[in-house]
Amino acid sequence: MRQRLRTLGLLLILAAFLTGLLASWLWLSSARAWQMHLSDSFVTGFSLHETLRTGGSAPKDVIVAPLNFAETSLAQSGSFSQLSNVPTPGFVTQVSLLPGSGRDAQGEVLSLAIVSGSMRYAVSDIVSKEGQSIAQKLGNVTKLLATYCSEPILIARLGQGDWMRLDGTAIWGCGAAPRDFRLVAVLTAALALAILYSLVADTSSMFDRFARALRGRRRFGGPAAYAESGPEELREIITAVNTHLEAERDQLHRRAVVLSGVSHDLGTPATRLRLRTALIPDGELRDKLEADIDSMTDMIDSVLTYTRSELSVEEPRKISLTSLVEALVDDYRDMGRPVELQRLEPQMVEGGQSVFAARYGQGAVPYEHRMLVTGRPISLQRAVSNLIDNALKYGRRATVELEANSEHAIVTVEDEGSGFSAADIEQLFAPFKRGDNVGAINGFGLGLTIVATVAEQHGGSLQFETGAHGLRARLEICRN
Repeated sequence: MRQRLRTLGLLLILAAFLTGLLASWLWLSSARAWQMHLSDSFVTGFSLHETLRTGGSAPKDVIVAPLNFAETSLAQSGSFSQLSNVPTPGFVTQVSLLPGSGRDAQGEVLSLAIVSGSMRYAVSDIVSKEGQSIAQKLGNVTKLLATYCSEPILIARLGQGDWMRLDGTAIWGCGAAPRDFRLVAVLTAALALAILYSLVADTSSMFDRFARALRGRRRFGGPAAYAESGPEELREIITAVNTHLEAERDQLHRRAVVLSGVSHDLGTPATRLRLRTALIPDGELRDKLEADIDSMTDMIDSVLTYTRSELSVEEPRKISLTSLVEALVDDYRDMGRPVELQRLEPQMVEGGQSVFAARYGQGAVPYEHRMLVTGRPISLQRAVSNLIDNALKYGRRATVELEANSEHAIVTVEDEGSGFSAADIEQLFAPFKRGDNVGAINGFGLGLTIVATVAEQHGGSLQFETGAHGLRARLEICRN
């Protein structure tokens, strides 16, 4: 189902608003119900003091009964857990409520024993302000009882009066507590936030994945057309990109077809020119014409090579850059060309400590396995060959060196002095741009352009610097 981000955003805002209202209502209603529950418990405790003091009727839903003789004896000795009709096992919390200031200063001490089957109450949790009466303090006690889920029985004595059993389970017991939806409200809000975050993150990741695919397309290649998925805005972007890619492919294909056709069509007249040139009796003129014909055909081949490098039809794969460069250097050396590979010192790594040796072991990383890269081997071979050829043309010798770190691999080719500076050579990256020695050196000015294109396809760059003997060309590519 196609849906625009604006519509999706409005729906998400509405859903977040409604979820917030629901969570707030659950939280506030539960908080209000609990506040009323605690207030009722406080009022009941306040009223119980008057019942104990005057012997009047008990508050509603509270049973007040005196202990018999045997139970009174147990209460006098502090054995409250052995009384009949009390929760078992009996956890006893004893509290003495002292008279406050003012009119209540001359009141009697209220001795309480809270017998619970599940817990002992923390007396420090009884909130009593300075100057409160015994009735208010007893209200705070019953409010504390209502805070926890328990079924306690109170055994109370005011002053030197009788011990009384106070059963207010209907007021402060578990069954009297209101249903608390505050945890549900928190979970509802958290779930809504998680769903909203997932939807937003998923939508954002669609754009991010497509952006990464486009960024890595030149280096790793990609499909002829991307599948249209996601929100409507992303589908429109993918459609526009697919249209652009198709137009770009058609343009490069037409260019390659035209150049291939020109190369093919020039083959016949070039052959006729060679045959006719062979009939010229003047040897010097014949050699010049043959050189011009060779230059013309080589120029067309160079343009075709450059066009193929732009097409990037070769699929990238995992290769050993060390093996590729070594094989290339060996080919030049087999042809008697002055090309040398500068080998690096073996990399030493420190191993772990064994049970048989107190010292840490060391080992060397195999040289041929140190530089694994993801790339196009034919393109890389062409690029390194162009750098070596330039070094041989302009600097007589070529020294190749390999470096690598966790992210990049660098192929350095240094000559023995070409007369060019790094600033001069970087101006020759444009196609058909050549130096001042164009008359003395064969070529058409496309070598460095091809190398720079290959470097960009591999997420790297081509740079030049002044070396110890001559000019150094640094071909840097990403390894992964």
